[in-house]
Amino acid sequence: MSTDPSVVRVLRRPGNRSRELGEAVIRGLLLLCALVSVLTTLGIVFVLAREAFGFFVEVPWHQFLFGTRWTPLLEPRSYGVLPLVAGTMMIVIGSSAIAVPLGLASAIYLSEYAKPRVRTALKPVLEVLAGIPTVVFGFFALTVVTPLLRAIVPGVGVFNAASASIVVGIMILPMIISLCDDALRAVPQDLREAAMALGATRMDTSLRVVLPAALSGISASVMLAISRAIGETMAVTLAAGATPRITANYFESIQTMTAYVVAISLGDAPSGTTEYRTLFAVAALLFVMTLFMNLLSERVMRRFRETTG
Repeated sequence: MSTDPSVVRVLRRPGNRSRELGEAVIRGLLLLCALVSVLTTLGIVFVLAREAFGFFVEVPWHQFLFGTRWTPLLEPRSYGVLPLVAGTMMIVIGSSAIAVPLGLASAIYLSEYAKPRVRTALKPVLEVLAGIPTVVFGFFALTVVTPLLRAIVPGVGVFNAASASIVVGIMILPMIISLCDDALRAVPQDLREAAMALGATRMDTSLRVVLPAALSGISASVMLAISRAIGETMAVTLAAGATPRITANYFESIQTMTAYVVAISLGDAPSGTTEYRTLFAVAALLFVMTLFMNLLSERVMRRFRETTG
């Protein structure tokens, strides 16, 4: 098969060669950005693994994971991380109890009931709420939420898990609303029309048809929000306190894993000591927990896409 000489001349024009060179440069820059992201992640994992290994050489892993007393800076020293995990789980459960019902109800309203004008007005408000710095939520908890709790419930401490749970629930609310709204809107319109054709009301259609069909996507959004709550730092550091303990009382001061990382990062422990390496051991455990939640949500989301596809 012969090639038209005019086509060859067009392909060999200087403008085409410069365009190909520009595309090659752009591809190289994009590849460099991707490699920087990957290498940064690998570097973080390497540092966490190296320092955490040094900690577990000195402290048995079962004592770290199953110990119920956390006093790495006080005598007698104890390295049981369960009080920090319990404090983190208290914040996760409390914030989820606030954010999941409100977020799901808001997403149902935006997806099934809100008029386009109302939806257009509410979406930017949610984006603004998601962009507020976490330290602002921490001061809001100290100056507004905690005084309200102390006025309602006598004996509430200045630092308490309830105040931290409330502000973290407000923080993850935009994420749940946005992701649940996307999952609900991904449900085919034919299902809604078929349900209404059978005599179902809008509420019946929303709760008994659309909601079950989007359940996998909603579950994935909740898991992503929980992973965000697990890794929240400044709000719980300011509002929850710094008292590692295993308790079910939300009106007491607790300490989360991220709050402990912040406390040690201030320089209370000399570098290279076992107390200093507890920072990396706790951070590594936090990394594993967050990674597990993200992978689980990704798996649920992938199954959701396969089902709806």
